[in-house]
Amino acid sequence: MTINDVKETLGARYVIGEEWKDKEVHTACGSDMMSDVLAFMKDQSVLLTGLCNLQVIRTCEMMDIICVVFVRGKLPDEAMIEMAKEKEIAILSTGHRMFSACGMLYEKGLRGGPTYNE
Repeated sequence: MTINDVKETLGARYVIGEEWKDKEVHTACGSDMMSDVLAFMKDQSVLLTGLCNLQVIRTCEMMDIICVVFVRGKLPDEAMIEMAKEKEIAILSTGHRMFSACGMLYEKGLRGGPTYNE
């Protein structure tokens, strides 16, 4: 799946990053807790979140996440957009709630990676 496939599946819009639309994504994660993202995400992933602050972009940079989808119509501020541009992280926004957006991507074959076992 590509970033553009994510956009089309979710009926999202690009905030920035349309020039990276053909980059491949292999897994996705839906979370507002960046500590969980740090613990469980893999390279070339999509992060779905309702958390809208600079920490989201910093986390993406650390985990090689190439696309952030803000759910519930949330939009980043200019500082977030600038940082994401520098790091070549695409930002999308969708009106869907996180649960629905994750389910839509799952239906299209995007998975969350290995199962966590205690």
